[in-house]
Amino acid sequence: MQQETIRLLDRWGGKFICALLTLHRRFLSLLLKNRSAEPTERILFLKLIEQGATVLAYSALKRAVEMVGEKNLYFLVFAENRPILDLMEIIPRENVITIRRDHFHYFLWDTLKALWFCRRMGIDTTVDMEFFARASAIIAYLTGARKRVGLHRFTSEGPYRGDLMTHRVQYNPHLHTAISYRSLVEAISYDPSDIPLLKVNVSQWLEETPHFQPRAEEQAKVEALLETLGSRGARPPLVLLNPNASDLMPLRKWPTERFIALGKSLLAAQKEITLVITGAPAEAESAQKIATELGSERVVSVAGKTSLRELFVLYTMADILVTNDSGPAHFSSMTDIHSVVLFGPETPKLFGALSPKSQVISAGLACSPCVNVFNHRFSPCTNNRCMQEISVEDVFAKVQAILWNEYGRPSETRVKYRSWSEKLRDLPAEESPEIRRPEIHPRFQAEHLRSDL
Repeated sequence: MQQETIRLLDRWGGKFICALLTLHRRFLSLLLKNRSAEPTERILFLKLIEQGATVLAYSALKRAVEMVGEKNLYFLVFAENRPILDLMEIIPRENVITIRRDHFHYFLWDTLKALWFCRRMGIDTTVDMEFFARASAIIAYLTGARKRVGLHRFTSEGPYRGDLMTHRVQYNPHLHTAISYRSLVEAISYDPSDIPLLKVNVSQWLEETPHFQPRAEEQAKVEALLETLGSRGARPPLVLLNPNASDLMPLRKWPTERFIALGKSLLAAQKEITLVITGAPAEAESAQKIATELGSERVVSVAGKTSLRELFVLYTMADILVTNDSGPAHFSSMTDIHSVVLFGPETPKLFGALSPKSQVISAGLACSPCVNVFNHRFSPCTNNRCMQEISVEDVFAKVQAILWNEYGRPSETRVKYRSWSEKLRDLPAEESPEIRRPEIHPRFQAEHLRSDL
């Protein structure tokens, strides 16, 4: 099923089902004892879409591990979004429940199987991280879990999804999404009658991301791929361009011709730079066209030629990633690469990557952001001026400044390497990726963003 079809089903069919199940819940509450105060033993997270947002949930998942242990955590996700969970290595593989959405009958069958599995495993708590989506609220209720944590609109004019949660959390549009996810988990331990949840101070919470560590053979494989595609291989400085946002949010796209112009400017200014175009398999053709348009042996396209894990390995080898606001912005935060992220219809104050090496560029138009949880991220915009107003010169200057800081200005004398592996051999032991330890990233601060806007 297409994303648009899912949204329409959620919007129209979802309202009716949520209302029906709300009546069912209220009827049962007259007959059955309230068990929401009983201890939590097994937690199911519901996050069906957006792999990038799943990275932001890492601290929330870690907190849940502290509560019930890793083996008692479960995660429900659309099948195509599972790979990021495997890379994060926090949910046991056998505890990841997937739903296919290729066709409606697959979706329905897998949903029924998932509900049967949840009841068989004795899931007693659900955490709905889809915010105001109705499908996830319906699934949470049908699992039979006695504790169900999720957002509730209370007196606001937000989307209706019934009254299916036992622990109803007030949505705060001023909190970064990682903090919002964490608050959902913390709400499990609080009295559900103290509405609205969650009445705690979150200013001291430190959010982090997992740190990806490639194996030596994985690095060699990706370097060999780059050498096969281009004569320069992985010779630094290595800059990645991710020109295509997913079909989920086409408004996020920076015009393709801007990426081409940026690439030409970098090739002209940095005589030793290597550019790598990245993207999903569906973007392979357009990515290759960009590489061809740039017309240099220092440019290759790996779109559709790598697995997600191999893409992460490439991040560990590269210096900078330039991307629209999409999954790769968050994937890169699991490595030490610098990223320059272009924001338009969304706001980095809520969805910025949790990395001290992530820098944001935004045009700051009055209409931006135009997508949010209250409109199901459905914007009326048909002309993304917020992305078109971001100039090539601004992005080029940001990338150039990072390269100068890493390698020095072109006129300065510096060591030249033929490959990333050769560069790695000269690194001090404490800087080698083989022994580098995960670092806790500071919580995303809006104040930090303002300097980049």
